[in-house]
Amino acid sequence: MKLRRFNSKMFKCIFIICITVIGLSCSSGKVTAGNSWFDKAKDLVDGMEKSDSGQSALSVGNIAAGLKDALRVGSETVVTQLGKPDGFNADPAIHIPLPKNFKTVRDTLSKIGMSSMLDDLELRLNRAAEVATPKAKALFLQSIKEMTLDDAMGIYKGPDDAATKYFQSKMSQPLTETMHPIVETSLSQVGAVQSYDNVMGKYRSLPFVPDVKADLTNYVTEKGMDGIFHYLALEEAAIRQNPAKRTTDLLKSVFGAQ
Repeated sequence: MKLRRFNSKMFKCIFIICITVIGLSCSSGKVTAGNSWFDKAKDLVDGMEKSDSGQSALSVGNIAAGLKDALRVGSETVVTQLGKPDGFNADPAIHIPLPKNFKTVRDTLSKIGMSSMLDDLELRLNRAAEVATPKAKALFLQSIKEMTLDDAMGIYKGPDDAATKYFQSKMSQPLTETMHPIVETSLSQVGAVQSYDNVMGKYRSLPFVPDVKADLTNYVTEKGMDGIFHYLALEEAAIRQNPAKRTTDLLKSVFGAQ
């Protein structure tokens, strides 16, 4: 540690001497000019040291806090956007279609003029995701707190969706487990369960149809989480790239420095 401080002081002295000599040479040997260059050189080195110190302080605590702030702001924006009527249903990027194995059901019921039953079910699946999303806000905020300082620098220097990818990989499973009963309740609340029972009752009443089953709760939970993370990544990128999206002082400090 002593050697490191010594080298730093030596570098500073050598740097100042070199700048001063250059200044003297360029000023026809006038001492007053030399003193001016010496002062400028000293100010420059002092500024470099302050800059290094500031970056170090930012790296230790503020970066991690800034990332959490970005996720908090982003998640609140996303939850507000998706947790309203047509937040999922009218958005082609995250609209929840019927499960793939329901193609057989749709094709079969279409032949007898009852495809509208499938349209109704699909709408209600999206409504269930829209109802469940606002209730996930507290879960996201709690999960954001679990980010460690060790992860912060890698995420800070990573791509525009680095924090979202980290958050998704670490939190998807516990969030899914917690969201599952919320989605299950939402499916009943919006009438999706009744709609599903009506569809399958009509389908199974027809002769020689293959058996089709679907776990709507797991399906809507998975698709709902995909939609949330999709827009969370876009919000993170916007905060990194667009100063107007940095709505807190911490975001301005951290991502402005980046």
